[in-house]
Amino acid sequence: MTLSPDRTGELSLLFQIGQRMERSPDLRDIIEPVLETMDHTMGLKRATIALVNRNTGEISVEAAHTLSRQQIERGRYQPGEGVIGRVVRSGEPVVLAPIAASPEFLDRTGARQASPKDRLTFICVPIKLGKEVVGTLSADLEYARDADHERDVRLLATIAAMIAQAVRLRQQAQEERQQLLEENVRLQEELRTRFRPSNIIGNAKAMQPVYDMIGRLSRSDATVLILGESGVGKELIAQAIHYNSPRAARPFVRVNCAALPRSLLESELFGHEAGAFTGAVRRRKGRFELAQGGSIFLDEIGDLEAATQIALLRVLQEREFERLGGADTIRVDVRVIAATNSDLEQAVRDGRFRDDLYYRLNVVPVHVPPLRDRRTDVPLLADFFVERYSRANNKPIRRITTPAIDMLTSYHWPGNVRELENCIERAVLLSDDEVIHSHHLPPTLQTAEATGTAHAGTLADALERVERELILDALKNARGNMTRAARALGVTERVMGLRVKKYGIDPRRFRHG
Repeated sequence: MTLSPDRTGELSLLFQIGQRMERSPDLRDIIEPVLETMDHTMGLKRATIALVNRNTGEISVEAAHTLSRQQIERGRYQPGEGVIGRVVRSGEPVVLAPIAASPEFLDRTGARQASPKDRLTFICVPIKLGKEVVGTLSADLEYARDADHERDVRLLATIAAMIAQAVRLRQQAQEERQQLLEENVRLQEELRTRFRPSNIIGNAKAMQPVYDMIGRLSRSDATVLILGESGVGKELIAQAIHYNSPRAARPFVRVNCAALPRSLLESELFGHEAGAFTGAVRRRKGRFELAQGGSIFLDEIGDLEAATQIALLRVLQEREFERLGGADTIRVDVRVIAATNSDLEQAVRDGRFRDDLYYRLNVVPVHVPPLRDRRTDVPLLADFFVERYSRANNKPIRRITTPAIDMLTSYHWPGNVRELENCIERAVLLSDDEVIHSHHLPPTLQTAEATGTAHAGTLADALERVERELILDALKNARGNMTRAARALGVTERVMGLRVKKYGIDPRRFRHG
């Protein structure tokens, strides 16, 4: 017996399926109607469409005619497993006539338990996109001993090719949704981390006044002076102020006043005209012009030389300047955010920094506490840097051990957050078991407990050891002469004798040394 209708019925079936697909290219909309159309025209016992999950490789029944939802859920295969898995792997159709003759037929869905398998024929053809097998179309029909199923396979293959186009559209839609999802996640992450206070890791009490000042200053155009030790994150504070202000869409320009040669700093800040000095072959805009409408961050402001201090004072007062070698006055609308790790008040007293410039800069000071004053933030910062450098170095780090955390929190961090970041980067590179241990941290952080060199004994024991070593050195230098050794140590001969006796030292052994 054959499941194919006559030639006219076959064309009618393909036409109906084509119409179904024209109404909606969405595979979810057409898959069950197509199977129903096949059943009405061909008289199938059942028909099934299984698709390959491109991420996992698992093959699962997507829809079936005359199968319950529970049976469909059970229809899962791996490539090469059962008849469906074999067709996916080989890309070739399979005909089992009857089903009972093949142990390869798994009946994973359990749909044939009520039907004798020696009365059923099973035909399975691949659904292909180019050379890729993306699923299978299979059908059950009544078994006939002398049936020729070549025409049946050809008809199912034609229908499978039509279904493949819907699968292609579905894959394209899934890829587009995934791209949109990834883009949305990327944008959300960018918005979440783009120089906002939430990007300043930590919730220590010492940082709360800083967060409060960021919120207040973001709503104004006031000049800001950020004070703090090297490595505390002053630039991050400046970025948070700028990107939460009305100037956020305009440039944020950084200038490290200590990194630029003093002879070039004024040119970098204010620009120059062609021919202003040797090597100035063309006009160049300075950082103030580049920051027009936005903010300029002057880091290490305490290193400015006197002439540049005067030019900067004019910009703060008049909002104008001239390029080096130029005569045209340039007006700018730029917010100045300065930072320093030096004591500007002392520099003013010493005559190294202009007092009028200091007062112009110090409109609203922001004091950033050192890391040793916010130790509760150390584990949070460590986790943040672990995640960053794990991603950068493609090394999954799952955790930091408790001894390592204890070492991090007990250290005094003279280099502040920058030093912590460098330590974590080093630890990530040295870790070989997805865990950061205490021995991965730099020697400067190592404690006696962590290295197994903790001192055992009391203070009195330690002092006695030191005293004995001093006596031995004195006797050695005096070649066993007790009088000279006592004089060198600043004690009497009697005290020297008592100490030598106490420690069981024989001075004679040094006389011929």
